[in-house]
Amino acid sequence: MNTLSIDIETYSSIDIKKAGAYKYAQSDDFEILLFAYSFNHQAVQIIDLKSGESIPENVLFALQDRNCVKYAYNAAFEWWCLNQAGIDTPLDQWRCTMVHGLYCGYTAGLGATGAAIGLPQDKRKLATGTALIRYFCVPCKPTKSNGNRTRNLPHHAPEKWELFKEYCLQDVVTEMAIADRLLFYPVPEREWLLWRYDVAMNAFGVKIDRQLVEGALAIDAEVRQELMSEAMRITGLNNPNSSKQLMEWLEKQGEEVENLQKGTVSQLVGDLEDGDVKRVLEIRQELSKTSIKKYQAMQEAAGRDDRIRGVSFFYGANRTGRYAGRLVQLQNLPRNYLETLDVARDFVREGDAQALSMLYGNVPDTLSQLIRTAFIPSEGHQFVVSDFSAIEARVIAWLAGEEWRLEVFKTHGKIYEASASQMFGVPLNTIVKGHENYALRAKGKVAELALGYQGSVGALIAMGADKMGLTEHEMKDIVSRWRNTSKRIVELWYALENAAVDVLTTGQKQTVKCVTLAMEFDVTFGQEFLTILLPSGRKLFYPKPHLRENQFGSMQMHYKGINQTSKKWEIIPTYGGKLTENIVQAIARDCLTETLLRVKQKGWQVVFHVHDEIILDAPKFVSLEDVERVMGEPISWAPGLILKAAGFVSDYYMKD
Repeated sequence: MNTLSIDIETYSSIDIKKAGAYKYAQSDDFEILLFAYSFNHQAVQIIDLKSGESIPENVLFALQDRNCVKYAYNAAFEWWCLNQAGIDTPLDQWRCTMVHGLYCGYTAGLGATGAAIGLPQDKRKLATGTALIRYFCVPCKPTKSNGNRTRNLPHHAPEKWELFKEYCLQDVVTEMAIADRLLFYPVPEREWLLWRYDVAMNAFGVKIDRQLVEGALAIDAEVRQELMSEAMRITGLNNPNSSKQLMEWLEKQGEEVENLQKGTVSQLVGDLEDGDVKRVLEIRQELSKTSIKKYQAMQEAAGRDDRIRGVSFFYGANRTGRYAGRLVQLQNLPRNYLETLDVARDFVREGDAQALSMLYGNVPDTLSQLIRTAFIPSEGHQFVVSDFSAIEARVIAWLAGEEWRLEVFKTHGKIYEASASQMFGVPLNTIVKGHENYALRAKGKVAELALGYQGSVGALIAMGADKMGLTEHEMKDIVSRWRNTSKRIVELWYALENAAVDVLTTGQKQTVKCVTLAMEFDVTFGQEFLTILLPSGRKLFYPKPHLRENQFGSMQMHYKGINQTSKKWEIIPTYGGKLTENIVQAIARDCLTETLLRVKQKGWQVVFHVHDEIILDAPKFVSLEDVERVMGEPISWAPGLILKAAGFVSDYYMKD
């Protein structure tokens, strides 16, 4: 099988960071400037399209040839741009080296991956790229010194242009070097199928209600101006939004505060009596709503057809392979609680700030709750929204073999009530509204959400247990009770931790339940990983694994990865609970992708998915029951795993 490795450099007046690659390449002034390529890892060639050179016929043929596999780093970009430029190349012939790196536990970014994987200096990405891209690939500011031009062309800086060509050529060298080092750790074909599915879904896009978006932005501007004017009248400040000015004003009013962070302001508003100080802080709360940025992001990213393309990022969650959000960040949309969403949407679409304020009071909060509803189905279609019920709780019970939990999911499914019943030794049928034992449900819920991955009091606090009024003593009691009634899950933590240490000590495979831990080593390039084979056939990769003594004097597994706090490539310690979390979330992800493939076979169009929820842009004849049935079907590689889905049908997206 022949291979063709590719990198392109492009120009567009659309801001790719704000609008995304799909809209970027649909701009009227979009063009491909440089095309670098290599057949079968031979010497890289560069085609200077902007200077009048043409792509050779044999390359154009290879771009359509089913016997030639095309490679690029972030290949979705090359595939989309080439097709938008009129160079037809089918998606099913492409592979993405970035996805391959993510699959093997590395980070995104060609330069970062090259450094993490240990490429020699001559194979690494050139550091000059950012400045050259800024010079040639985006519009420039017209000045007297540049003749008031709005774009830099090759003849404006011939030396920079030659360096830019070298940079493009070197990207192919780096991409091929990364591919060589990952050759012994292939991505399963199922994952390539899912990647292509994701690219196609992103290219299809999701429609937005542009009238709602523009109405929300107009109302927000109007209301913000009114709130600022009110705050200025009360305080006499020229900028009451300034923390420094406002803190000085508060001090004069007899209210000394250390900061004006969200939590501090919220507490003050709750403690203060009605008056000027409280009102000013309430205004600050309303003005601090950042959700309006979601509407701005939608406006930036929407194409001429009112569709946003590129909201999903395949393998965005490192290691587990879960999807991440892009552009509008669908993974963290505000929830909606309004009972009259239709009425509120109508007011916003009409730009009626006064009616919105009279009926709902807090306008910024109302706009925040309506963000989800800006996503709408195609003309004549409906949204069918369905998500897995308690998917991680189901997976961990199945993986650990916690029988009483499995029985819950086979029957009534009330895991919070059942957990409380087990923990506190009270009958399940007494944990109902109106009975004194119903208060135990909240303890069961917070325990289920916090403790499954070896969490303790700190995890309970992170889930809000302290805000429920629980004392540290009560939280310690909850941890003890939960672990005593979930012995199989506790055993799973320590079995995985011990297996990882054994594998790193002996080099021998270890199987725990339905997953297998192993060392994989490539002598040629010195790549080494601890891998965990999942029941789906996919693997989790932990680069450069090794043992170090922890603070308790025991040997603990460490590996190289992205530190979620520093965002740097560092040595990271892990333990049984974290390994359990990785495996459970990865299996839950594989359950979602199983559904995506089944939905594809049905011919239904998914426009996006969020965590364990899928959103179909479907004809009216597709029923919710049909979708829920598909999501609840048994999975061949997970015998005994009970799945259940629930959802709704709507003319816009929301949280039911």
